[in-house]
Amino acid sequence: MDQPIKNRDVNWLYFNERVLLEAANTATPPLERLKFLAIFSSNLDEYFKVRISQLRQLKSVDKALRKKLVLKANKKLKFILKTVDKQQKHFGKIIDNTLEELRAHQIYVRRISELTEEQHHAATDFFNKEVRNHTEIIEAIHPSALKDGQLYLVVHFGEAQFSMVSIPTGHCARFVKIPGEGHNYIFLDDLLKINVRALFSGREIDSTYTIKLSRDAELYLEDDYENLELVEKIYQSLGKRKSGQPTRLLYDSKMPDRLRLALKERLELGDVDMIPGGEYHNLSDFFGFPVPLGVTHLQYPPKPPLPHPTLSFTSDLFQSILEKDQLVHFPFQEFDVVEQFIHAAAVDPDVRSIRMSLYRIAKTSALTDSILKALENRKEVVLFVEAQARFDEANNIKWGRVFEDKGARVLYSIPNIKVHSKIALVERVVENELQRFAYIGTGNFNAKTAKLYCDHGLFTAHPQITNDLHQVFAVLERKLILPKTKQLLVSPFTTRATFLELVQQEIDFARAGKAAKITLKMNSLEDPRMIRALYRASEAGVAIRLLVRGFCCLVPKKGDELLEHEKPIVITSIVDRYLEHGRIYLFENGGEEIMYMGSADWMTRNLDRRIEVLVPILDKSVFTELKDILEIQLNDNVKARLIDADDTNKQVTTPQGKPEIRSQYAIYDYLREKLS
Repeated sequence: MDQPIKNRDVNWLYFNERVLLEAANTATPPLERLKFLAIFSSNLDEYFKVRISQLRQLKSVDKALRKKLVLKANKKLKFILKTVDKQQKHFGKIIDNTLEELRAHQIYVRRISELTEEQHHAATDFFNKEVRNHTEIIEAIHPSALKDGQLYLVVHFGEAQFSMVSIPTGHCARFVKIPGEGHNYIFLDDLLKINVRALFSGREIDSTYTIKLSRDAELYLEDDYENLELVEKIYQSLGKRKSGQPTRLLYDSKMPDRLRLALKERLELGDVDMIPGGEYHNLSDFFGFPVPLGVTHLQYPPKPPLPHPTLSFTSDLFQSILEKDQLVHFPFQEFDVVEQFIHAAAVDPDVRSIRMSLYRIAKTSALTDSILKALENRKEVVLFVEAQARFDEANNIKWGRVFEDKGARVLYSIPNIKVHSKIALVERVVENELQRFAYIGTGNFNAKTAKLYCDHGLFTAHPQITNDLHQVFAVLERKLILPKTKQLLVSPFTTRATFLELVQQEIDFARAGKAAKITLKMNSLEDPRMIRALYRASEAGVAIRLLVRGFCCLVPKKGDELLEHEKPIVITSIVDRYLEHGRIYLFENGGEEIMYMGSADWMTRNLDRRIEVLVPILDKSVFTELKDILEIQLNDNVKARLIDADDTNKQVTTPQGKPEIRSQYAIYDYLREKLS
């Protein structure tokens, strides 16, 4: 009998709880705790836009169709909203505690009631000079009047009479510096509240409250369900993909009922759309909280990116890659090496072509400059730009058009398939001999996110790997339907089948009495077939160790439920200074270990609905290095939390007599030692 599989939408809440626990951890410096609060807020906002949006819309689908999806949207939605409400209350308490601790260091976020006369005057002066001309008064309030994610001040005139004013966070900082002893700031919301009467002269204002409206993101049901025919029927039953519909109104819980009901009616919202919150919303703005001089002790100690031991010092980058595969790790090492790889290709007279997949393009970067330089130097440049990278569509399309205008061949999304792989291929011709150089990574070609996300990348000139990658690009260019790869795993073609074979192989070793082990690191584990394969492996005696950052739908057995011949599946999750983003897959293989690294999680969409690329680690020293790093993460006992059957997010305990291991810091030290 199959073990149960956790619901991904519900389980995701426990991942966000891990972020919240990090915000509550008093061992984390207080200014860094604000960032975890910002991450929690940002995550929850996206969750409502995407996952809650989907549940809400599926509620209106014919019951027979919902039954085929094994979906009980109403029941699930009620549980989620109850859990979110509980987490938001905890979130509010953590904010209060963190801001109170900052006060002990003379950093004050002042409430209106605390302001001195001098601070009042400063707030009014700032309003008149910097804010007033950027506010918009909204009198005609209807469902399409409010922008997604924008903060508004509801100005209550009494009874059910009200107007709204936009809070111009796009033009002004959310936290405005005001005079006073120490470091004093005020929310832009409060600054507007103080001065709102100047916008409504002659009208009696009863009270003001901040709100934020979130709108549905476009549905991508094909990411979650295998039956595309059924998905199409659901789209048809909805009439259209209802993107942009109001989905959550976050309001101040102190708002009087009469005003709340009037808002609900004017915006045509249901009870489930009205979400009570604290006095302030959009607290992802804590990412931009000003850091005064002289408070470095309130932040993490600096960890400047390390140079790569080879690529940062070579005078001939291509020759170094020809001689040996090169492995890079971000943010521990400089992202410059990737930018230099593309720049070297752009200016090298022997380079004939550059091919890249771009999933999230930075607004400006050295990498985009190098692509433009390659075009200026008349290189063949073929770019696959993902036009369905949620929330980055507009920027990606903008850059795609820029590259096209300069002479690049730019290809966009394949129907029903996103390109999520992080790949580049450079071709040179030296003395009539073709040389190919590949880069295959777990993270985007984005210098900004490379400072925040833990990722790995492999540079290689291995003939079979580079030939395989050439075939992948031929598929993207519509020149080939099916890539015949010898080394690379490519979704949706070979990844699932190969991983299932590797799991079965470990089962066969275990049944033959040989050592059998599977060690996997990924962002999310959701695909039912892969989860059931892991259950079978565990029951056969295969030791399974998982490191899953986000949601994990596999249910590990409790110790008292294990049979004698079973070995437990141990799962941990690390939430720390950087966002864990790498994917590493390691199989014992009878003592001849096999390891893959790449862009794909074990989610149905990554295995069946996206172009993903995973590369085998063939170089022995590179293999050892990546395995060492994986082992450090598996032994984390400071920031790791145990994922169990009950989703309790227990902290991993340090065995008696063993040192504490904070993996992200230990990896930095490990890589620094390699430089000496």
